[in-house]
Amino acid sequence: MSEELRVRDDRSRSLAQALEGYLTEWSERTGIAVEIWALPGRDVPASFAEVVLAVLEEALANVERHSRARTVSVAVTHGRGGLRMTISDDGVGFFGEARGRGVVAMRAQVRRLGGSLGVNGSPGEGTTVTGVLPLRKQGRG
Repeated sequence: MSEELRVRDDRSRSLAQALEGYLTEWSERTGIAVEIWALPGRDVPASFAEVVLAVLEEALANVERHSRARTVSVAVTHGRGGLRMTISDDGVGFFGEARGRGVVAMRAQVRRLGGSLGVNGSPGEGTTVTGVLPLRKQGRG
Protein backbone atom coordinates (compact mmCIF):
# COMPACT_ATOMS: atom_id res chain seq x y z
CA MET A 1 0.00 0.00 0.00
CA SER A 2 1.34 3.39 -0.94
CA GLU A 3 2.15 6.10 1.59
CA GLU A 4 -0.76 8.27 0.41
CA LEU A 5 -3.33 5.55 0.95
CA ARG A 6 -2.32 5.22 4.59
CA VAL A 7 -4.24 8.43 5.18
CA ARG A 8 -7.30 6.23 5.53
CA ASP A 9 -6.36 5.95 9.18
CA ASP A 10 -5.21 9.57 9.54
CA ARG A 11 -8.20 11.59 10.75
CA SER A 12 -6.31 14.88 10.40
CA ARG A 13 -6.46 14.74 6.58
CA SER A 14 -9.68 15.25 4.67
CA LEU A 15 -10.74 13.04 1.79
CA ALA A 16 -10.01 15.93 -0.59
CA GLN A 17 -6.46 16.25 0.77
CA ALA A 18 -5.90 12.50 0.53
CA LEU A 19 -7.16 12.42 -3.06
CA GLU A 20 -5.07 15.40 -4.09
CA GLY A 21 -1.93 13.89 -2.57
CA TYR A 22 -2.47 10.51 -4.15
CA LEU A 23 -3.28 11.97 -7.57
CA THR A 24 -0.18 14.18 -7.52
CA GLU A 25 2.09 11.25 -6.60
CA TRP A 26 0.47 8.96 -9.17
CA SER A 27 0.80 11.53 -11.98
CA GLU A 28 4.46 12.19 -11.16
CA ARG A 29 5.21 8.46 -11.04
CA THR A 30 3.39 7.49 -14.25
CA GLY A 31 3.84 10.61 -16.37
CA ILE A 32 0.08 10.68 -17.05
CA ALA A 33 -1.47 14.10 -16.52
CA VAL A 34 -4.32 14.39 -14.00
CA GLU A 35 -7.07 16.97 -14.22
CA ILE A 36 -8.94 17.41 -10.94
CA TRP A 37 -12.42 18.66 -11.78
CA ALA A 38 -13.88 18.55 -8.27
CA LEU A 39 -13.08 17.31 -4.77
CA PRO A 40 -15.47 17.00 -1.83
CA GLY A 41 -15.76 20.13 0.27
CA ARG A 42 -16.89 18.38 3.44
CA ASP A 43 -15.98 15.39 5.51
CA VAL A 44 -17.43 11.96 4.81
CA PRO A 45 -17.54 8.86 7.02
CA ALA A 46 -14.22 7.02 7.13
CA SER A 47 -15.70 3.90 5.52
CA PHE A 48 -16.78 5.96 2.50
CA ALA A 49 -13.41 7.70 2.21
CA GLU A 50 -11.74 4.29 2.28
CA VAL A 51 -13.92 3.00 -0.56
CA VAL A 52 -13.36 6.12 -2.68
CA LEU A 53 -9.59 5.77 -2.25
CA ALA A 54 -9.68 2.03 -3.02
CA VAL A 55 -11.73 2.56 -6.18
CA LEU A 56 -9.49 5.40 -7.29
CA GLU A 57 -6.38 3.31 -6.71
CA GLU A 58 -7.76 0.39 -8.76
CA ALA A 59 -9.12 2.59 -11.56
CA LEU A 60 -5.77 4.36 -11.90
CA ALA A 61 -3.91 1.03 -11.84
CA ASN A 62 -6.07 -0.03 -14.78
CA VAL A 63 -5.33 3.24 -16.58
CA GLU A 64 -1.61 2.71 -16.05
CA ARG A 65 -1.66 -0.95 -17.16
CA HIS A 66 -4.09 -0.92 -20.07
CA SER A 67 -5.20 2.48 -21.38
CA ARG A 68 -2.16 4.18 -22.94
CA ALA A 69 -3.85 7.40 -21.76
CA ARG A 70 -2.20 10.81 -21.73
CA THR A 71 -4.72 12.40 -19.35
CA VAL A 72 -7.03 11.27 -16.55
CA SER A 73 -9.84 13.46 -15.23
CA VAL A 74 -11.16 12.97 -11.69
CA ALA A 75 -14.22 14.40 -9.96
CA VAL A 76 -15.46 13.45 -6.49
CA THR A 77 -18.46 15.39 -5.25
CA HIS A 78 -20.61 15.28 -2.14
CA GLY A 79 -24.25 16.27 -2.48
CA ARG A 80 -27.74 15.41 -1.32
CA GLY A 81 -27.72 12.03 -2.98
CA GLY A 82 -24.37 11.08 -1.51
CA LEU A 83 -20.88 10.80 -2.83
CA ARG A 84 -20.29 10.60 -6.59
CA MET A 85 -16.97 9.82 -8.24
CA THR A 86 -15.97 9.90 -11.90
CA ILE A 87 -12.60 8.84 -13.29
CA SER A 88 -12.19 9.27 -17.05
CA ASP A 89 -9.21 8.69 -19.30
CA ASP A 90 -8.44 9.52 -22.92
CA GLY A 91 -6.90 6.13 -23.65
CA VAL A 92 -7.67 3.30 -26.04
CA GLY A 93 -10.95 2.34 -24.37
CA PHE A 94 -12.52 -1.07 -24.96
CA PHE A 95 -15.50 -2.79 -26.51
CA GLY A 96 -17.93 -4.92 -24.54
CA GLU A 97 -18.38 -5.38 -20.83
CA ALA A 98 -15.66 -4.66 -18.27
CA ARG A 99 -15.19 -7.85 -16.25
CA GLY A 100 -11.64 -8.01 -14.97
CA ARG A 101 -10.67 -8.73 -11.37
CA GLY A 102 -10.09 -5.04 -10.70
CA VAL A 103 -13.57 -4.11 -11.90
CA VAL A 104 -15.12 -6.89 -9.81
CA ALA A 105 -13.20 -5.65 -6.75
CA MET A 106 -14.26 -2.02 -7.31
CA ARG A 107 -17.92 -3.02 -7.66
CA ALA A 108 -17.76 -5.15 -4.51
CA GLN A 109 -16.27 -2.26 -2.50
CA VAL A 110 -18.98 0.15 -3.64
CA ARG A 111 -21.85 -2.33 -3.20
CA ARG A 112 -20.69 -3.04 0.35
CA LEU A 113 -21.86 0.49 1.19
CA GLY A 114 -25.07 0.30 -0.85
CA GLY A 115 -23.69 2.04 -3.91
CA SER A 116 -23.30 1.31 -7.58
CA LEU A 117 -20.39 1.44 -10.00
CA GLY A 118 -20.30 1.51 -13.78
CA VAL A 119 -17.37 1.12 -16.14
CA ASN A 120 -17.90 2.29 -19.70
CA GLY A 121 -15.37 2.17 -22.47
CA SER A 122 -15.46 3.33 -26.03
CA PRO A 123 -12.84 2.03 -28.47
CA GLY A 124 -10.38 4.80 -29.24
CA GLU A 125 -12.21 7.22 -26.92
CA GLY A 126 -11.19 6.10 -23.42
CA THR A 127 -12.86 4.71 -20.33
CA THR A 128 -15.01 6.20 -17.59
CA VAL A 129 -15.57 4.74 -14.12
CA THR A 130 -18.56 6.24 -12.28
CA GLY A 131 -19.54 5.36 -8.72
CA VAL A 132 -22.26 6.56 -6.39
CA LEU A 133 -22.33 6.01 -2.62
CA PRO A 134 -25.66 6.96 -0.97
CA LEU A 135 -24.49 8.60 2.28
CA ARG A 136 -27.95 9.31 3.67
CA LYS A 137 -28.91 5.62 3.75
CA GLN A 138 -25.98 4.73 5.95
CA GLY A 139 -25.46 5.19 9.63
CA ARG A 140 -22.14 6.33 11.01
CA GLY A 141 -18.96 5.64 9.05
